[in-house]
Amino acid sequence: MEKPYMLEFPRHGDDRGWLVVVEGLSDIPFDIKRIFYIYGSDADVVRGKHANRKSEFVLINVCGSCKVKTYERDGTEEVFVLDKPHTGIYIPKMVWKDMYDFSGDSILLCLSSEHYDAEEYIRDMDEFMQEKDV
Repeated sequence: MEKPYMLEFPRHGDDRGWLVVVEGLSDIPFDIKRIFYIYGSDADVVRGKHANRKSEFVLINVCGSCKVKTYERDGTEEVFVLDKPHTGIYIPKMVWKDMYDFSGDSILLCLSSEHYDAEEYIRDMDEFMQEKDV
């Protein structure tokens, strides 16, 4: 089973500023089918609180910072800090994720391997722990 891990994307810059390019199947391990972003969340808000049966994600905090806590069914828990716009976290399918501790200026960009399908979301931790691999 794949595990969540940090990614660092190439930066290109000079006196005009920085450019970061992220390409599907090159910089991230899947073809990007959906892009969304989260902003305006208070520091005490927890977003996510789910796992996905099919979707893989890369999360990039393009502005500000937040933390991502991942839970795997083998009991592994890990906290990742996203506070640089050229880094991200890869989250494979069947990993529970909580996003929290958002800074006031946080913009969390989410790249998904799948189009939205409510049926593939697991929103109950007990159900997630009992889920059979497909």
